[in-house]
Amino acid sequence: MSKLSARTLQAVQKSTASMANRSTEFIYNEWYVAAFVDELKHELLPRTLLGKRLVLFRTEQGQPVALTDRCAHRAYPLSRGALEGDTVVCGYHGFRYDANGDCVDVPSAATCPKGIGVQNYKLVERGQLVWIWMGDPALADETLLRDQAWLESAEWQTSKGYFDLQSNYVSMHENLLDLTHLSFLHAETIGTPDYAKAPFRTELKDGYFALHRDVVPTTLPPVWATPTGLVDCNTAARIVTSEFKSPAFHQVNVSFYDSALPEAQRNISRIKTAHLLTPQTHSSSHYFIIHGRDFAQDDEHITEFMHENLFAAFYEDVDGLAALEQVWRDTDPDEMYEMSVGADGPSVAMRRYLKRRADAEQQARAGAGVIPIRQEQSA
Repeated sequence: MSKLSARTLQAVQKSTASMANRSTEFIYNEWYVAAFVDELKHELLPRTLLGKRLVLFRTEQGQPVALTDRCAHRAYPLSRGALEGDTVVCGYHGFRYDANGDCVDVPSAATCPKGIGVQNYKLVERGQLVWIWMGDPALADETLLRDQAWLESAEWQTSKGYFDLQSNYVSMHENLLDLTHLSFLHAETIGTPDYAKAPFRTELKDGYFALHRDVVPTTLPPVWATPTGLVDCNTAARIVTSEFKSPAFHQVNVSFYDSALPEAQRNISRIKTAHLLTPQTHSSSHYFIIHGRDFAQDDEHITEFMHENLFAAFYEDVDGLAALEQVWRDTDPDEMYEMSVGADGPSVAMRRYLKRRADAEQQARAGAGVIPIRQEQSA
């Protein structure tokens, strides 16, 4: 039984209900990462994105394609069929679809019936990423893709990885916006005891939410101290900005230097990490990560050292968020509540933003009579 008074509990639950959580509808009018560029080949790749089953592949000319993974005839997964040239052949009754999703042949019919097809989704390749738009095609504006110039710049050495996150994407965005948890969840990897108590400031705009934290002076954990040369330095600076850029894109930026040196003599090392989240279901997510640094560009040993240690820390997030997901799943909604504190300002604003956008899309679809983007008919 909660120790909160009935009135307080009701107020907290009302506040919680105004924020997005694991049950909030997906936001479809947004760019999400469908895959790393090197994942897509001239072969069929099934993937569930935003609750929809898709099949991804490249044409013989290398063009990326995303289609609904469901034959229009009897709903058999197209990903269990074959790719012949640029044509997907259903493995059940042989219906054939071109890269646009149009059915071009029905083996049992002398003439292919007109108007049969599956949904084709717009894809855009940028650097190491393939982005997908799963909402209204008329709104698929490439200029809405958030700036990611460093991901394509030769001035940044990068490594990448992927986790099958057994958690909703909202919880991971919140995890990334308030890095207070570094002192606890990551105590043995990238966290330090002083991190949680370091001063912070917030930045709240419509669709952009950030938390800035200056941990000065500090002693860096090995993952940062070793590659930056600040080993055993108790006057190190760790300047962090955690940014929510979109429902699909969170970026963490960190600068390291010796704060005891005059400003003109500081050798500043910078890292950036793109945390790219695409909902799979309401309780699971595709978690793509690209980490970069602007120092020691040609040292492969440092790349391997940082990647191994960082992804060990990221796994702690994945494991912790899976445990949190189970609590949400197993707790009676009438008993569930969340108390917020000052450091939660950006994450609360972010979750309310996601809720508003999701609700607005739901209302728009209801008002439009849920008009499908493309008609999927049976023969």
